[in-house]
Amino acid sequence: MAKQGSCFCGKVRISVEGEPIAKVVCHCLDCRKITGSVFSTNLITPTSGFKVLSGEPKTISKVGDSGNEVTSHFCGDCGSTLWRDGPSFGENKVVKVGVLDDYEALNEAKPAGELFVNHRVSWVPEVPGATQKSAK
Repeated sequence: MAKQGSCFCGKVRISVEGEPIAKVVCHCLDCRKITGSVFSTNLITPTSGFKVLSGEPKTISKVGDSGNEVTSHFCGDCGSTLWRDGPSFGENKVVKVGVLDDYEALNEAKPAGELFVNHRVSWVPEVPGATQKSAK
């Protein structure tokens, strides 16, 4: 069953269907800035199960902490980032779980991995059982 989500103002709506390829949190500086928090919670999902239902997101691309170009797709009105993509992710989308409408989406997105753990803030513990990957 598809899960739907939107930006804060509701003008851009998305749908994600199928099992994610990965469930990860990322501690890189870009993810901190995009979320305004200590990390981002992400579903890596195949493009085949991803749809923009309404609205026209804006994009901004930059070289991320990984050294690869990453494109953020966000609402031009409220600024919410809904997903990211780029060559590092192949034909997949990195959906920001917090934009999904289902209150259980974050519980279901318990990360199996953590990225850029060497940038994790000192007062956030590692996720038990999650693979830990540092920046290179």
